Amino acid sequence: MTNQRDTGMRSVFLGFSGSGKFAGAALKMLFAIGLLSTPAMPVAAEDGAERTAYPAVLPLRDRADLLDNWLQERLDTILPMIMREQGVDMWVLVARENFEEPVVASMLDAKSFSARRRTILVFFDPGEGQPVERLTVSRYGLGDMFEAAWTPETQPDQWLRLAEIIADRNPQKIAINSSKLTAYADGMTLSAHEEMMAALPAALRSRVVRDEVLAIRWLETRTPSEMARYPEIVALAHAIIGEGLSGKVIRPGITTTDDVAWWFRERIAELGVEAWFHPSVAISRQGVKEQLDGDTVIEQGDMLWTDFGITYLRLNTDTQQNAYVLRDGETQAPKGLRDGLAASNRVQDALTSSFTAGDSGNDILVRARDKAIAQGLEPSIYSHPIGYHGHGAGAAIGFWDDQNPGPRGEYSLYPNTAWSIELSATMEVPEWGRQKISFKTEEDAFFDGQTVQYIDGRQKEFYLIGGTPEASEQR
Repeated sequence: MTNQRDTGMRSVFLGFSGSGKFAGAALKMLFAIGLLSTPAMPVAAEDGAERTAYPAVLPLRDRADLLDNWLQERLDTILPMIMREQGVDMWVLVARENFEEPVVASMLDAKSFSARRRTILVFFDPGEGQPVERLTVSRYGLGDMFEAAWTPETQPDQWLRLAEIIADRNPQKIAINSSKLTAYADGMTLSAHEEMMAALPAALRSRVVRDEVLAIRWLETRTPSEMARYPEIVALAHAIIGEGLSGKVIRPGITTTDDVAWWFRERIAELGVEAWFHPSVAISRQGVKEQLDGDTVIEQGDMLWTDFGITYLRLNTDTQQNAYVLRDGETQAPKGLRDGLAASNRVQDALTSSFTAGDSGNDILVRARDKAIAQGLEPSIYSHPIGYHGHGAGAAIGFWDDQNPGPRGEYSLYPNTAWSIELSATMEVPEWGRQKISFKTEEDAFFDGQTVQYIDGRQKEFYLIGGTPEASEQR
């Protein structure tokens, strides 16, 4: 079976539906002018199913050029936008070598792998339509995107130089990254804060404010250029999963779940991208109450689940998908399993239809759960942003171990953010003696402020593994 995709979106392999067009005008333009690569051609998998060829992975030099272009765009557009949103005219970031500040790490050019010694970034908005000034108060420069603003031979004390810069510009509100709620906005250490405050004149100390929104807004906001490439990144993750959950890798009665997890790791390394966590592979088996993992041999009749994520072009994926190992004579998974996967899709729909810009993650959680429960479903919702981090900055929409509204869900949803739609539906499987199974899925999506669209589709059918030759011919 071949699934159809909308124009401009990458074709995907067996088991995925089309995701629709991104609604943002800028994204439509980028797709229209062909910034997405040509869709890959389908190829035959060893187990008889049809899959999509791997998207091309860029050479390192090309990646560097792309990343620097993205960073320049972000500094020119997102940075002034969020500072003006928050009424901040100066933002001071401090990082130390081998103790990276999350926001600073995302602002480094492609040749700067980390902070050097102590790296201080200063952003100052002079107002009146002028561009935001970008300074680095550091022993070493940071390419062409920041103006070097410290000469140690002239002023040996780095903190006093920072104080001079601040005093010269006389900002009214000086934001620093400090938060009890989120690590992404907690980059200002106690020692850095103490030294900075000691160096400042008394009149300026009262203007220093702890801020967490700037960091989150910077990290969570996706640009049109990033979103033009994100489908390729997610398609790459999907392609690896599709190959791993196939007869090429899995031999029922021989292959273990650990074998598959390590195959994923090796394949990621071969492709020249990174795993941001070790893949999970587990089995739901008839007659066994809990999921099986570790050194468990995969058998016919098993339902396989994987949790998998890669980092490529500084952007992350986070995906959970499912496969079924055919018994001899079977051509598809039992109806109870297919109904369970469909139930998870219905919980996805309940959640994505509940996204409203300006509402909190808690608001969306409650609304989505109410919709799903009204349909007779047993949902568990634990979705989160993605982007620079796999578990990204922004609103939490539930947790797997806590379905109640909480402090980390109080943050509001903003447009132009990417999400992992992570959740499960629990259902009885009649063919397995009414055994209750949790059908866990996770698919990456984009919220344009109006609608949620899957970046590279979502799974609606099981990957099928094995079976008799006759069964493979029928698929």
